[in-house]
Amino acid sequence: MNESGAAPCITINGRKLGAGFPVYVVAEMSANHGGSLERAREIIRAAKESGADAIKLQTYTPDTLTIDCDSPYFRVNRGTLWADQKLYDLYREAYTPWEWHEELKSVADKIGIDFFSTAFDGSSVEFLESLDVPVHKVASFENIDLPLIEKIARTGKPLIISTGMATLGEIEEAVSTARKNGAREIALLKCTSAYPSPPEEVNLRTIPHMSQAFAVPVGLSDHTLGIEVSIASVVLGACIIERHFVLSRKESTPDSAFSLEPAEFRAMVDAVRVVEKALGKVCYEPGKKELQSRCFRRSLFAVKNIRKGEVFTTDNVRSIRPGYGLPPKYMNVVLGKRAACDIERGTPLKWDLVRG
Repeated sequence: MNESGAAPCITINGRKLGAGFPVYVVAEMSANHGGSLERAREIIRAAKESGADAIKLQTYTPDTLTIDCDSPYFRVNRGTLWADQKLYDLYREAYTPWEWHEELKSVADKIGIDFFSTAFDGSSVEFLESLDVPVHKVASFENIDLPLIEKIARTGKPLIISTGMATLGEIEEAVSTARKNGAREIALLKCTSAYPSPPEEVNLRTIPHMSQAFAVPVGLSDHTLGIEVSIASVVLGACIIERHFVLSRKESTPDSAFSLEPAEFRAMVDAVRVVEKALGKVCYEPGKKELQSRCFRRSLFAVKNIRKGEVFTTDNVRSIRPGYGLPPKYMNVVLGKRAACDIERGTPLKWDLVRG
């Protein structure tokens, strides 16, 4: 709960995100355009058709992320998809040209899908502000860059922060920094920054704890293979799901191996919407459909012909289905009493059939 006692939520383009509201599903384009503007357009259209609420880019250049250096410090560790690649070369291959952004936003606006991006430095924040994006995103690798968070917070826009690799204390620093610099609407994404992420390292149970600890909506940035983890996160309160999206994993891009294809993304969204309905609310009353089944519960019936004045016993009265007779809890009250009239086998027992 926030200071007002209400469940925390943020608003993006007039849509509320948080507990009790539909999950906000983000398709991450990242490097999956493969350097083709036309493919980037197709990804946006396919994401919309696949049920995404938003398309997200990453706004950087190789020079805003790193330097072109041959030192071992600037090579990707072994054991990853990008092992031994030079950081500069990887980012040069993966980045989205800034001159594409305005056109891609126009494509998104025309088909009714939200468009925003991850900013990686001050210049990208300013550039995205010039496009009037509705929300800003901080990536997991930048969640310790407090000056960057300060600059984004001062825009006054909603802010989504991925928490991959961060300790509880580092998350607290990021959230505190954002709030001190004017951010009033903050959401966090539980994230495991491994590509792909092993399910056993995702720790979805962190989601409700994180929401309670920081009084913010929490979602999931999911890098696992498949859709099961994303769907399961909704049960634990995830209100945002972010997944990398590619037209086909056969297309070789830096992120394609752990991205969802359109049919998979659609299946995930459809499953999420079913889970949302199933979560419902705390309720101990039968639903409309369930009420139709109540008549098939057990109740007391005459299982033999019983003459007027005859004693009710376990031989001639039983608790059986369906439920048109007295509830079974009255069995001990009825036993030993006498029939008020002749009762035919198969008659539901009612109080007017019981003498006294």
